Amino acid sequence: MSRALRAHILLVLVTLVWGATFVVIKEALADISPLLFNAVRMGLAALLMAAIYRREFTRFTPGALRYGVVVGIFLWLGYELQTTGLKLTTPSKSGFLTGVSVVLVPLVLAVGWKRHINRWTVKGVVAAFVGLYLLTVPATDGWGFSQFASVNRGDLLTLGCALVFAFHIIVLGRATQVHPFQQIAVLQLGVCVALMVLTVPLVETVYVAWTPRVLWAIAITGILGTAAAFTIQAWAQQFTPPTHTALIFALEPVFAWLTSYLVLGERLGGRAAVGALLILAGVLISELKGSPAQPREELGPPEPRAAPAGE
Repeated sequence: MSRALRAHILLVLVTLVWGATFVVIKEALADISPLLFNAVRMGLAALLMAAIYRREFTRFTPGALRYGVVVGIFLWLGYELQTTGLKLTTPSKSGFLTGVSVVLVPLVLAVGWKRHINRWTVKGVVAAFVGLYLLTVPATDGWGFSQFASVNRGDLLTLGCALVFAFHIIVLGRATQVHPFQQIAVLQLGVCVALMVLTVPLVETVYVAWTPRVLWAIAITGILGTAAAFTIQAWAQQFTPPTHTALIFALEPVFAWLTSYLVLGERLGGRAAVGALLILAGVLISELKGSPAQPREELGPPEPRAAPAGE
């Protein structure tokens, strides 16, 4: 099995974990404020990764530190915008607008980096985008368009979140082309946690009851959904083009829907099923027909990999 194929499979598994833990997080948020929950689970993940990759701390280069800080800021800002925006808009609009990053990644690459995006990849992106709409936005007026008749501050914050996550995917891909993925993974989480801890008291009214479901959610999401997931993402994006990564991440609401169906018995109807199928079709079109097969063809040739300090 090639490293590129392994990277794609692992990213799908990461997305499966994110989607499957949605139910766990939703139940835990009855006992803990959202930003505090994110800070605690990110903190747990950062401690685990610091212990596992402790030898990397003596090998950081100035370039790795710069990339790690930038990627960490994008990660923190994306979560803050998403959570703050969710308070001011509906969950369906939040889910759809966050998923807009699947379109923004190729757009940012085309406009900001002057990269050509393969037409099959564009078709996959369009299919996934339509699928996201059908899956996340309920048909209150036939197609759900009435939900977008007015745009509030929460919608704009969530759209900003999608743009930030698009840049996170692209810059993380560039960072891991130049520096060891372990360093970038540890640094981005460390920066993200530090900023979350500083801003949580300023952004929300903190509350917590350390119930079993809160502790269970922190453990599962901290270990699998954060430490393992972001380490895998940092490794995988060495071999996965950013547009493919964004399309794979579009599967998260599909896995969340399936988990809700299996665990909670939630039924979303034929519209959601069509949306899920379109997202799957978009991913398959991009993977089987799209190009490039390697990230550097979208990101451009990487800079020379920096040597660790002391070499």
